[in-house]
Amino acid sequence: MNMIARRKQTLLGSVCVLAVTAIPHAAFADQGGVSFWLPGAFASLTAAPAVPGWAYETIYIHLQQSAGGGKNFVTSNGVPGSVVAGLNAHADVLVQGVTYTWAQPVLGGQAGFTVLAAPGNIGVGIDATLTGPRGNTVSGTATDNRATVSDVFYQGTLKWNQGVNNEMVYIFGNIPSGTYDSNRLANLNYGYTAVDVGGAYTYLDPKSGHEFSVLAGVTYSGKNHNLQYQNGIDFHLDWGLSQFVAKNVHVGLAGYYFQQLTGDSGAGATLGDFKGRVLGIGPQVGFIFPVAEGYQGYLNLRGYKDFAAENRPDGWTAWATFQLSPAPPEPASAKPVVRKY
Repeated sequence: MNMIARRKQTLLGSVCVLAVTAIPHAAFADQGGVSFWLPGAFASLTAAPAVPGWAYETIYIHLQQSAGGGKNFVTSNGVPGSVVAGLNAHADVLVQGVTYTWAQPVLGGQAGFTVLAAPGNIGVGIDATLTGPRGNTVSGTATDNRATVSDVFYQGTLKWNQGVNNEMVYIFGNIPSGTYDSNRLANLNYGYTAVDVGGAYTYLDPKSGHEFSVLAGVTYSGKNHNLQYQNGIDFHLDWGLSQFVAKNVHVGLAGYYFQQLTGDSGAGATLGDFKGRVLGIGPQVGFIFPVAEGYQGYLNLRGYKDFAAENRPDGWTAWATFQLSPAPPEPASAKPVVRKY
């Protein structure tokens, strides 16, 4: 059982560093009612320890969101403070990233660093463009579809393990890629920089197969100078609950809660504070399998349905995550006990 415990904690933990990813946040950025942080970026095994060394990760994300014509948003539409009524968006993104985990302890914990970017396709449609305090209609339906590349994202983590208890602190942010276009509705990046910090806890009991993870963080966003818009401070909580039904298979649920704490600001924030909120929940399943000598693969499939959304579009997202990482070392075989009489 000790061998199984060691294998689960190292193999499964090694996939968790990539759970926070370069995300296609419906691509009209916070001013479009969508945050820098994509809810659901973390699920199970968030703070579990990793296997030291290099890991490669690829994540496919499909996002489908909409808001009726009675809901207004400020978007990247070429005019600071431009307000649109009704919004539909879809995105298909393939995140690519690399992670390095240090073998040497840092502050008594395990340090890791990840860099990611995401090519993808984004489509946005609006019902009408509005202007003025009375919301006069100045144009009708508009659509925009674009194949582009996201910003570059970085993430640093520090993890600690005490038996079944695991803790983590992290920092996550973006480096603009230069592909943001304020004259277009469809963007896979933001037009500003942001930083997100937080902590996480994972309970992982190899004997019973029970697992629970929760991550909480806050996001500070810089100003989008093209649109004269700055998003407020956001709070988010992501969680995952799963059961190992076999040695290398776990199933369960995942969900999130997102709440904007402070209002949006700037000359372009023509809708006022515009504080957003959303909750979501959905199923998940994960598989661990050998790939080559010294390496292992991990595949996680999950999906979320939004509800209780306020000042942001809602819909659903689907995630397919694959990681190739070093396999944990096999435990040394026990030597036979030799007794002398």
